[in-house]
Amino acid sequence: MPYEVSTPVFEGPFDLLLHLITRQQVDLYEVSLSAIVDAYLAHVGAMERLDLDVATEFLLIAATLIELKTSRLLPDVRDAELDEELARWEERDLLLARLVECKTFKDAARALDALAGSAELSRPRVAGMEERFLSLVPDVLAGVSPDDLRSALRRALAPKPPPPRVDLGHVAMIKASVRDSVEELSTVLPVTGPTTFRRLTAGIEERIEVIVRFLALLELYKDGLVELDQASNFGELRVTWTGPVASPVAARP
Repeated sequence: MPYEVSTPVFEGPFDLLLHLITRQQVDLYEVSLSAIVDAYLAHVGAMERLDLDVATEFLLIAATLIELKTSRLLPDVRDAELDEELARWEERDLLLARLVECKTFKDAARALDALAGSAELSRPRVAGMEERFLSLVPDVLAGVSPDDLRSALRRALAPKPPPPRVDLGHVAMIKASVRDSVEELSTVLPVTGPTTFRRLTAGIEERIEVIVRFLALLELYKDGLVELDQASNFGELRVTWTGPVASPVAARP
């Protein structure tokens, strides 16, 4: 049998009161929970024995009504709960950070203790050489007189001359390199076709750059990428590309 309540705004089963409140058909502010509790206690006192079903139903519905009323009377309770929740998370993070820090120090202490234990097993040699081996040790001071020691000390304390240094200020830096020239020729020769060394060096003023270009041709010839032909001594040097056309030669280290 459901518990019946009687209030100024409602009279009937207790669960029906909750249903009407949730449907906003009864104003929660006009429902006095203290009056309902007093009436329930009087009802329990009048009962011959306690009905657990009625008691459970009353506690459940009363707790629900209290929660609803609290949330409506305190509209900022959600914000407060959020702040409390954030505070709890912050405390949890601080606690975790301290636990991690504590574990780090414990691990470091354990590692140092292991090293100390390993070091305790080592013993330095404090005894001198055995007598049977003393005669085998050469006398490093044999034939050394006090004058020799004085001379050695003077040489050790004498100021040392600065290390020899070669001045390279007059040497011009070589801007061209064989590697760069090989890359350039491996790109140009497959396109230009057969040509001459004179054409490849046309416009080059520095002799060193001409030499570098010639050395690059020798590198390509060594790799079988070009064919060199010279009809006579000091004659025209002809250059023909014989390597792959689509893949130029990679730069050498």
